[in-house]
Amino acid sequence: MKPSSDFAHNVFINCPIDAHYNPLFHAMVFTIHLLSFRPRCSREASDSGHVRLQKLMNIIANCKFGIHDISRTGPDRENRLPRFNMPFELGVDLGFRCGGNAKCQTKVHLVLDKEQYRYQKFLSDISGQDISAHSNRISEVVTIIRDWLRSATHARDMPSGAIVLDQYRRFRRDLPKMCKLANLQMNQITFPDYSYIVAEWISTKYKKP
Repeated sequence: MKPSSDFAHNVFINCPIDAHYNPLFHAMVFTIHLLSFRPRCSREASDSGHVRLQKLMNIIANCKFGIHDISRTGPDRENRLPRFNMPFELGVDLGFRCGGNAKCQTKVHLVLDKEQYRYQKFLSDISGQDISAHSNRISEVVTIIRDWLRSATHARDMPSGAIVLDQYRRFRRDLPKMCKLANLQMNQITFPDYSYIVAEWISTKYKKP
């Protein structure tokens, strides 16, 4: 697997896929777009003719940056079993960083949890990694991702977390109208559709300070 030419601008998002987490996920996608990066995630791996794991690995290999939220590892309400997808995808990404080609070895990771040291109880193998706690708050997620990308890229003209959050709130006010114009239902919007709408809004409504 060879990283694509977009490798340096791709950000892989590894997070829970459920309605309760969507507010945080939507804020992540917006933040990444606003900072001139491209969000990627497993939600785009829908080709039934391609092995899902292989496609997921291709996506991860083509992302320099990886955001991994391990906050939802408790038992699922329906089957009472823990969800291992997030720790698994984190392991795959770390594997590329440690054993991949030269580009993959430049990967940068952000690990999120809802509490600072909770991970030590169920994923002690990543001790030594800097874990950022978002407390399930959109404002925390936005600021953490902004500051992480600022530090990782040494960008000097990146808007502050407060500005990104303000723009996100503006976008959310416009989102219902944009969905209606695009013949989309807000509660059924797919990741590709949402990502496209975010990019369109930024290109037409956002003015850099």
